[in-house]
Amino acid sequence: MKTLNSPIGPASLCLLLLAGCASAPPSPEPQVIVSGCPVVVPCSLPAAKPAGNGELLRDVEVVEAAWAECAAQVDTVYQAQQETPQP
Repeated sequence: MKTLNSPIGPASLCLLLLAGCASAPPSPEPQVIVSGCPVVVPCSLPAAKPAGNGELLRDVEVVEAAWAECAAQVDTVYQAQQETPQP
């Protein structure tokens, strides 16, 4: 059986595609909501058992680095609290 080509098929397809070209207002951008403070971990100092002055100096540097890391976490939380409006 032979089918006839009909101009109605392509014309209706064209009209269907044009229906998607209507102008509409753009979708609103989603709001980013940040709640709470950044995640922090408890500060801890490494154990030390120096046997001499050289090890004592090295341990002081390690403890100072641990305190600096802890202070950086506190500063991060403080900054986040300052940027967030309080109710």
